[in-house]
Amino acid sequence: MELQDTFGRKFKYLRLSITELCNFKCNYCLPEGNACDTPTSGMSLKEINTLVRAFARMGTTKIRVTGGEPALRRDLTDIIQICKNTVGIETVALTTNAFRLNKDAQAYKNAGLDALNVSADSLDPRMFAAITGKNKLEDILEGVDAAIQAGIKTVKFNTVMLKQFNYKELSSFFNYLKEHPVTWRFIELMQTGDNQQFFAQNHVAGESIKSQLLEQGWERIIRSKDAGPAQEFSHSQYQGNIGLIMPYSKDFCTTCNRLRVSSQGKLHLCLFAEEGQSILPYLQDEDVDATVEAICAHVQTKEETHSLHQGFTGATKQLAMLGG
Repeated sequence: MELQDTFGRKFKYLRLSITELCNFKCNYCLPEGNACDTPTSGMSLKEINTLVRAFARMGTTKIRVTGGEPALRRDLTDIIQICKNTVGIETVALTTNAFRLNKDAQAYKNAGLDALNVSADSLDPRMFAAITGKNKLEDILEGVDAAIQAGIKTVKFNTVMLKQFNYKELSSFFNYLKEHPVTWRFIELMQTGDNQQFFAQNHVAGESIKSQLLEQGWERIIRSKDAGPAQEFSHSQYQGNIGLIMPYSKDFCTTCNRLRVSSQGKLHLCLFAEEGQSILPYLQDEDVDATVEAICAHVQTKEETHSLHQGFTGATKQLAMLGG
């Protein structure tokens, strides 16, 4: 069985948020930290198990566990293990700010983690603290080294490019990749419900970075069927690769292959959809069949494209709601 929308797009990739809570205060996402009304609980392990089994039955092969900050859940390794042990799921990935990575990298690997994305918005400790509100850069880089040593196959960094903050650091990121076999992904700042002024002051078009890469001899890498939205590039003189995530680029939505489920059990057809559709009752009943039926029905209503160019950000107030 394949999960497909009315535009012929097939969905092999689930982004599963397990909490909206985050312990960082990134200026582009949660500059004041979590709001007082942020849900503190997420789906139970039984509900997550039902959800993952349903998606696997519909042909999903990759699950990325996100937050908020997923490591704030003490049962994170159990969630990774549930995903990895589900028949049909080939790749389990995690996106984290890495505040516990140095301690837990081996446990994540033992639970079945295949791929890791670490949020790191600067290689300068002072700039990192200015963006994230935390003086944790050294700890995070040590955690990435621990993850590589633990044998996690794919390690990537995520950096949101900010004109007034880290955009001048591009050469530092490139230099890091000369000696480190990781992928560094640069993400266009996206407008959300609460960052309009910040967006106007800091948005950097990814196409401008792409032009620099091509001029410097970087070559495009062919995407795998369950890859995320990044365009990735390699260079013979660098051990690492570069990825660009450009939601404002032409035809960005034509290759969409992913769906999102929030920590509250809502199916989001797009990061910027008007609202999520609750499938929680089916998960609470541990009813895989009903979950499959509901998801298939909702997917038939997925729009052809987002409306970010028109300034419409949907129900996404800030990116910690769904983990980007």
